[in-house]
Amino acid sequence: MPGHGRGQLFGERTFEDLDPVATDFAARFVRAGAAERAELREELVSLCLPFAGRVARRYRGRGEAFEDLEQVARLGLVKAIDRYDPLRGSFTAYAVVTISGEIKRHFRDRTWGVHVPRRMQDLSLEVMHAVMALTAELAHRPTAAELAAHLHLPESVVLEALESAACYSPASLNAPAEPDGSTEFGEQLGGADLELEAVDDKVTVAGLLSRLPDRERQMLAMRFYGNRTQAEIAEALGISQMHVSRLLSRALGWLREAMLSDALPRWEGANGPETHSIRITVAHAEGVLVVRVQGEVDRDTAGRLRMSLRHAVSVAGGDRVVVDLAAVPLVDAAGVAALVDAASAAAVAEAELALTGAQPHVAGILKVSGLEPLLAGGR
Repeated sequence: MPGHGRGQLFGERTFEDLDPVATDFAARFVRAGAAERAELREELVSLCLPFAGRVARRYRGRGEAFEDLEQVARLGLVKAIDRYDPLRGSFTAYAVVTISGEIKRHFRDRTWGVHVPRRMQDLSLEVMHAVMALTAELAHRPTAAELAAHLHLPESVVLEALESAACYSPASLNAPAEPDGSTEFGEQLGGADLELEAVDDKVTVAGLLSRLPDRERQMLAMRFYGNRTQAEIAEALGISQMHVSRLLSRALGWLREAMLSDALPRWEGANGPETHSIRITVAHAEGVLVVRVQGEVDRDTAGRLRMSLRHAVSVAGGDRVVVDLAAVPLVDAAGVAALVDAASAAAVAEAELALTGAQPHVAGILKVSGLEPLLAGGR
């Protein structure tokens, strides 16, 4: 201090007990002027610095550098000197409480590597103290259940506190994982994302799905997103399981071709004729009106077949009406209903109606639908 050596205001002695010097300081501080008060305060701080260091040493070995703890203790010492009131008791006791509180506050607010709520910080410290106490008592590291019983807390709360304690000093991702320091912990985390290459394909497929007809899009969603079987899809849509299989195969084939080609293929060009269209031709030959059907007869095409057959029956007169099904690979419930409607119309018009050329699968469907007499008539 300018103009003064250490101990000039309080003598040349070193003080182990701070109470006499603090009392002397308080008495002289009241009578001193502003300049002398600053000198008194500075000298008292200098005299008490070793005391602050002794308090700081109590907290060594807790993961914080002693130099930092000593600085925090000195800050607490200055606060104790500025707030000291000799009428309230011992300065030494007050300084210990103030310095210790400052150090604990430092541990609470500055040394946690990850932010943890104050309640959990205090509980973590309490649990760690209990761990040390029970380890000495039980001769082994206590379990969560033993800690919970000792602290009269739920076991889940103790487990949460133990996990929070790990946040005090988290390991660095840049810490060496090998003795030679060639690898860091961060380099061992994660791995190759095997799905990354599929991102482009998923985006492309999403765009292609929007170009499919509504029914095919619905079936694909039910099969691959809803995890429903072909039989369940058939029941929901009112078509046969075989029809579902054919439509799914056709839609997937078109998607596959679209994914592998630069230009978008025509929907009907992916696997032959367009799915939702049939071709119906009518020809007269020797008293027989032949109605040839080509394509699948399903919910989308049955209406057209129904109208064509009704028209054929109405114009047949006395001629026999023969429906040629040789080019029909599939008939669903709607197609069967159209043929039954044609048979009813023929009965009302007193015209002969026959079904011929049906493929085995289609013939089986027609037989179980009550149309077997018409198949026999077509032979």
